Amino acid sequence: MENNENQQQLQIELSEEMAEGIYSNLAIITHSTSEFVIDFVRVMPGVPKAKVKARIVLTPDHAKRLLMALGDNVNKFEDLHGDISINEQMPPFPMNFGGPTGQA
Repeated sequence: MENNENQQQLQIELSEEMAEGIYSNLAIITHSTSEFVIDFVRVMPGVPKAKVKARIVLTPDHAKRLLMALGDNVNKFEDLHGDISINEQMPPFPMNFGGPTGQA
């Protein structure tokens, strides 16, 4: 018998609510000796306060695996669609979206 027949498959469920996803334009990463914490935040123009929309807690080895998987996927994306250009200088906090301030 082949090893593939002995391996169990992991079934992953994705609820409709989770499938919608959460938009984030800021990630804050912190770590301790035992875990990495990634907070995903949505910052909106003209709003001085932002809430964490999702928090992911990872072990150091899973954080490294995520880093490698994300790098691999970015490379595959760029192979198909060209380089992703980013501004190397981060904007100061709070992030300035520019443009006129909306009025009601």
